[in-house]
This record gives sequence, C-alpha cells and structure tokens, in this order.
Amino acid sequence: MNPYLDIAPEVKKALEEGRPVVALESTIISHGMPYPQNVETARNVEAVIRENGAVPATIAVIGGRLKAGLTPEEIVYLGKNGPAVTKTSRRDLPVLVAQGRDGATTVATTMIIAHLAGIQVFATGGVGGVHRGAQKTFDISADLEELAHTPVMVVCAGAKSILDLGLTLEYLETHGVPVIGYGTEELPAFYTRRSGFRVDYRLNTPQEIARAFYVKQDMGLGGGMLVTNPIPQEYAMDYETINRAIDEAVVEAARLGIHGKETTPFLLAKIKDLTGGDSLESNIHLVYNNACLAAKTAAELSRLG
Repeated sequence: MNPYLDIAPEVKKALEEGRPVVALESTIISHGMPYPQNVETARNVEAVIRENGAVPATIAVIGGRLKAGLTPEEIVYLGKNGPAVTKTSRRDLPVLVAQGRDGATTVATTMIIAHLAGIQVFATGGVGGVHRGAQKTFDISADLEELAHTPVMVVCAGAKSILDLGLTLEYLETHGVPVIGYGTEELPAFYTRRSGFRVDYRLNTPQEIARAFYVKQDMGLGGGMLVTNPIPQEYAMDYETINRAIDEAVVEAARLGIHGKETTPFLLAKIKDLTGGDSLESNIHLVYNNACLAAKTAAELSRLG
C-alpha cells in the first residue's frame, strides 16, 4: 500500500473481492462546471456507474492525501471551492502532498492514483492532447505521456477539438497507445461525433474492449488504452457551429496571452458563452455516456481475472 494513498472502504472492499471499479477525475468538479451543477453532475456520474454494475471511485488530493474514492462531503468541498483548488497534474503531486494541500486531479493524475489503488478503468469527459501551434510552443498535455506509461484504460468522448487532433493521434501512435472507437471508425471530437480523423480500431462491445486491454497487459506491453465513445446523437452539437466557437475562443486566448494549464478552462468557458450554454449541457451528457460504457467494460474486465 502506498503510504500517501487513502482508498475509500467501499472501493477497497470491491477491489479485494475482484468486483469492477471505475475511477473518476475531480478537475471536472472544481474547474469544469459552476457550483452547484458540478456537485450534482459528480453525484449523477457516480450513480450511473452503480446502475451499470460497478463501484465509483472519484479521485482527488485532499489535505495532502491521495484519495481513491471521495465522501459526499468531500465532493461538495471541491465543488464549493472550485478553481481555488489546484488543478493537479503529475508535476504538482509531490509539492501538494508535501505541503498537505488540496488538488483536483486531471486525467494524468487520476490515472496515477487509480493505478496506485489497483483500478484499471477510468471514465472522463475528454482527454488533453497536442495544442494548436505546439510546433512553436511545445504545449502537449501530460495526459498523453501518462497514457504511454500507466496501465489504465481511459474512456472518453475523444479529444476536445480545441486541440490539434491530427498531431494528438500521431503522438499517441508514436508512444504505442491504441486508440479505440466504440462503434465508430472516426475519432469523436468531444462535443461532436465527427472529427475527420480515423481511430486505430473500431470495437463494438464492452467485451471486445475489455479483452483487448486484458491482452495488452497480459502480453506485458504496459501503458494505457484510449477508448473514444461518441457523444449521444441527441446531445451532439453542430460540427460547424462548435468549430466556429472554438476558433474564436482560440484567437481570444492568444490575444490575452493565456497559456499552459489555464488554456483549457479558459477555452471551455469561452465556448460555453459563445454557444449560449449548449456546450455545458453536451459536456454533462457525454460524461454520463462515458461512465456507462466504462462501468460495463470494467465489469467485463473483472470477469477476465
């Protein structure tokens, strides 16, 4: 057991009994949505996972402790404090832990803590990637490097089209990370089911996805797997509309000199304003959709041993 890690009793019991567990990030609570919608969404995502046969483990850093599974009170605490809680990637963990501080975990950090706890499946909204203009800025999300090394399956709605999707796929290919499309051959782009880019493989059932991940680990290949799950059609946004909003938001971020880990929260907030709040509604429902698939896949994975 890692001396810095606390596993919630329900999560620990499920892991000991070989029952399916799904990790959830906490940045979506603190930085992704306003209070109290963030807390309501977090509770609903946990409920979706339970309804589909798995145990949820929302992950964060609280008082310098790595937490695999939060109490309802801890979720409210993160929701109320919002952006005041440090958005935490791999580089931030040692300092936050050493100083006894709080942190909301990104995809990368959620993968790290999930792996420490023995959780193999993680549901989120979208992953980070190679940012537009990275040829000059070298702005590449730590999520991609974590996928290359940490053996956790990440179920998401693809990468946000605020990124350079082509370069993101190239980076993942270079690092040997399989990109799976659930029922699709085209990479979904978070708010939309379209991107114009192909995934590596189309798999059509949770059983197929679980088997592929199991074999990857059984072969000793290590590293993660990215499962992209298109947003439900009824919540998908118009491809042209969302891309116009994204282009406008990217220009505004450049004008204001916003960069680094502040970029994504700024762009998402700007896109929400430009779309009259429609993007936030889409965001919420795609997370529910990913939680459902992750729980079903975790259940299948638990049957493989």
